[in-house]
Amino acid sequence: MDSHQFPPLGLVAQSPPAPGLPDPALAVARELGRLSLGPRVKPGQSVAITAGSRAIAQIPSILAVIVAEMKKLRAEPCIFPAMGSHGGATAQGQTELLASLGITEESVGAPIEASMDTIQLGETNEGIPVHVSQCAAQADHIVVVNRVKPHTKFKGEIESGLMKMLAVGMGLHQGAAALHALAPSLGMETVIRSPARLALKQLPVLFGLGIVETANHQVHSVKALLSKQLEAGEQKLLVLAKELAPKLPFPDIDLLIVDEIGKNFSGTGMDPNVTGRNRDLLGEFTTGQTTRRILVRDLSPASKGNGLGIGLADFSTDRAVAAMDYQKTLTNALTAMSPEKAAIPPHFSSDQEAVLAALNSLGRWSPDTTKLVRIPNTLHIQQAMVSPALLRELPGNLRVVAEPSPMVFTEKGNLLDFPGKED
Repeated sequence: MDSHQFPPLGLVAQSPPAPGLPDPALAVARELGRLSLGPRVKPGQSVAITAGSRAIAQIPSILAVIVAEMKKLRAEPCIFPAMGSHGGATAQGQTELLASLGITEESVGAPIEASMDTIQLGETNEGIPVHVSQCAAQADHIVVVNRVKPHTKFKGEIESGLMKMLAVGMGLHQGAAALHALAPSLGMETVIRSPARLALKQLPVLFGLGIVETANHQVHSVKALLSKQLEAGEQKLLVLAKELAPKLPFPDIDLLIVDEIGKNFSGTGMDPNVTGRNRDLLGEFTTGQTTRRILVRDLSPASKGNGLGIGLADFSTDRAVAAMDYQKTLTNALTAMSPEKAAIPPHFSSDQEAVLAALNSLGRWSPDTTKLVRIPNTLHIQQAMVSPALLRELPGNLRVVAEPSPMVFTEKGNLLDFPGKED
């Protein structure tokens, strides 16, 4: 099919999001100073600091500040992977994942102590077994660091953040598997809150650092919380995070083309809060936004083969499927009780074939009336490419950057990179 017969795409941009902090590292240092940790941390004591699998803005420098502050108190800090089953559920895989995020001994100034060994702290009143990394359990102090944001599977007052890091991330593969297995019967918020409360009661949590990001993945604010403040403090941070979270301003989409999915963009590969597609036992199939078809073009290199979320797509490409480490993807999907997110959709040798198949699956379509949106990934959506049908009903917070032009395909039938592509 001639590319001129596809819907032409114009480039639009959302209004500038809330500004990020000019110096996140300085803000972290000030937050830690506010806690007056000196009397609580003795020289020579060990401090285990969590590092998760998400691409949090400025995370290497944030961890480096915490390490430096602990060293000022003459403590002995270390970083330990706290990411459930991610990284293929192996110590080496989790260390490599941290390195891909820029978190290394050299960048943060402390050793990375990776192990999949856990101990069981006990059980909650609901019968939930609570596991914790042996590295954390043996430390004199624990520092919990995470971004606070809306979860991709459920809605609540506590979603993805510090409490989840305590309950799921620090439990490594064994803990994450146990909690996710009980989520369908007890609810996701319960299997986060209850184990996290037990962990806060039994473990020497020095403080937690909650990070809230802007819609364009900058650090908006940081908040240090002592263990007794952590649960209530996170609830307040989540309210702010929901206000700032990236959203597509189109409630009705015929075809959404996502250039890349990956764990560096969302725990689910592509964020259901952006795509409108949930497909999960714990929630509705959709999230309130109508997206009839989703096409995934590729898997990000930073995802290290973890293609979780490809099952949320209706169509994909051969190269996206070839980039997957299916065993790693399946381990993550089964641990999260989300086997559907590892399902491989129909895939094609070129973007052109995939786009045509996706459009044809809509039934009757035309370049002028089909509502098509193309985004680079679900984390960077300040700009989007949209078809004329959507340009005609553009919301007030969007401006046109470039007028519609035909889709351009390479000789191999693949789309050109998204304008100003971000990695």
